[in-house]
Amino acid sequence: MEPLIPPPLTLLDKYQGHDMQPLYSTTVTVTGGYAGHGRASGVARSDDGNLDLNLRMPEALGGPGGGTNPEQLFAAGYAACFHGALSLLAARAGIETPDASVAVTVEFGRDPMDGLFVLTAHTRVQMPGVERTVAEELVRNTERYCPYTKMARKGIVNIVALATNHDVPDTR
Repeated sequence: MEPLIPPPLTLLDKYQGHDMQPLYSTTVTVTGGYAGHGRASGVARSDDGNLDLNLRMPEALGGPGGGTNPEQLFAAGYAACFHGALSLLAARAGIETPDASVAVTVEFGRDPMDGLFVLTAHTRVQMPGVERTVAEELVRNTERYCPYTKMARKGIVNIVALATNHDVPDTR
């Protein structure tokens, strides 16, 4: 097995184009599981098979727990992306951050605007051994690079469409 290495610093190079330039794409399909409900008993599988897990409603929402849930998956993706961007920016600046950690807390709750549901995210970054003003600048710069932070601040292009039977991949 080849050793794992960080991505190249060239990922930080600015893109000069008119349309979004896709670099990677993945699809995760959720089915309803035994209760027929993706959040309560669903199964999430990625198109490459690397993600295959059971979804369960957390106890705080009246479920049994015992599995992961959408908020945990979102928090994991957000924290990993932010940590990755932070690491790249630190490397480019010649700052070592071997003990850096990013914790993202995602809250699922009621939206006072429409009475339905809303998510909030709180990101905490720790960089032991890095001088505070340097760490603050790295965090501020990371906010500009991390696509999860940009999505949380500005929104995301989101197209929802009903698929026809021939559009739906077989995930069995």
